[in-house]
Amino acid sequence: MQVQITGKNFDIGDSLRSHIADRVEQVATRYFGDRIHGHVSLAKEGNDFRTECFMHVASGIDIHAHGQAVDAYSSFDEAAEKLDKRLRRYKRRLTDHSKRRTEPVPGYGAASYVIAAGQENEEEPEELTPIIIAETTTTVRTLSVGEAVMQLDLGEAPMLVFHNSSHGRTNVVYYRADGNIGWIDPEPSKS
Repeated sequence: MQVQITGKNFDIGDSLRSHIADRVEQVATRYFGDRIHGHVSLAKEGNDFRTECFMHVASGIDIHAHGQAVDAYSSFDEAAEKLDKRLRRYKRRLTDHSKRRTEPVPGYGAASYVIAAGQENEEEPEELTPIIIAETTTTVRTLSVGEAVMQLDLGEAPMLVFHNSSHGRTNVVYYRADGNIGWIDPEPSKS
């Protein structure tokens, strides 16, 4: 098991570093042995500390948990509790499913782009046009709809793009405003 521990806007001491390493190892090995690796990042934000935990399980799932508190130890402990809960849920779902995946999930590289606002004369006033400011690169995995919903539930993103393993097309699962999960399975174009 390999865990990278970093701090932003403050220095992580040896005591906190060993506390984090011991707790992550305890939580991870309870469910998956050493088939998990990840990154724990602590940041000082004003008077609070924010902890982000990103873990990758060898079966191909990514788990994200965060915590925020007045001190670094409490912030990490909150994130570790969420991580423990999500790993326990994932392990339980793996044992509940009769289909077991022995290899990592195949994926395809995908890039997100920032689209700059054009200089064209548009009818909308410029202050009403939203500007896209985010750019990320991600891997689009091949999953069943059930696996995609499980990954959406284990992560903290509001949506997940994936290749549907039953037909190979790109699909999306997302959280709806009413709290339920939506699934977009576009029809292939007939052109």
